[in-house]
Amino acid sequence: MIIGKVIEIWRYPVKSMAGGQLDECTVGERGIPGDRGWALRDEDAKEIRGAKKFPVLMQCAARYLEEPGGRATPPAEITLPDGSRIRSDDPKASARLSELIGKRVTLHPLRPAADTEHYRRTVPLDAPELRDIMGRLPDEPLPDISTFPKDVIEEILAFTSPRGTYFDAFSLHLLTTAWLDDLSAKNAAARFDRRRFRPNFLIEPEPRRTGKVELEWCGRELRVGDMTAKIEMPVVRCSMTTQPQADLPKDPSVLRTIVRDSDQNVGVYASVASPGRVRVGDAVEFL
Repeated sequence: MIIGKVIEIWRYPVKSMAGGQLDECTVGERGIPGDRGWALRDEDAKEIRGAKKFPVLMQCAARYLEEPGGRATPPAEITLPDGSRIRSDDPKASARLSELIGKRVTLHPLRPAADTEHYRRTVPLDAPELRDIMGRLPDEPLPDISTFPKDVIEEILAFTSPRGTYFDAFSLHLLTTAWLDDLSAKNAAARFDRRRFRPNFLIEPEPRRTGKVELEWCGRELRVGDMTAKIEMPVVRCSMTTQPQADLPKDPSVLRTIVRDSDQNVGVYASVASPGRVRVGDAVEFL
């Protein structure tokens, strides 16, 4: 049963920086090759961090200089907010990013999962920390992390990402235009642009529908092009959705609307059940 089609494919070479669109990709066991292939480590906190702590990263953009293909992550070209560019493998890259952020950071490609100290969380994910990184006001509810699968909870409590990746929790993020339209109807003054939510696959439902249609997919498998994805759970949203990037202004009302009218979620996480090729225009269907 066809339920939609892929209208955009996105990859983000550096965690928390703007990425770029692809016409097609071959999805592997760990998602789109090169997605979140680089990340910054806060050398004072001794942990991997992104725009939840360093929102200026969202005003940077990154693109690969060669297509990822092997086990090593290729270098990316980073465009800074002032328009200057630097390669991720440039010895000066970490210093330039440290100057931009105002904190001592180093830029790292993915490391093996066995390098546990690289991925280890040093600041406990307790209620104050969760409220900070998720951007919740004092009178707003905190996300319920107990809704994550037990093995994922154990991983993200001990590490800043599933080891061997720089993902927050799962390797794929799917989002429909229907959910964005639903949010726009709740707050017409805000721009619920898909760039605020950083999906891998933007999907247009078919037949045209409104509302949070992805919620119907949770727990099921979808065929997306030649790839099969297992839809895991809704994506709880954080402070990054409010930050300025490119032509999008800072807008706290985006997150206030999501918390109030969307149960704190937008889109769904997925894991790869069966790798395969995906192209813009490919059908999305229930198995």
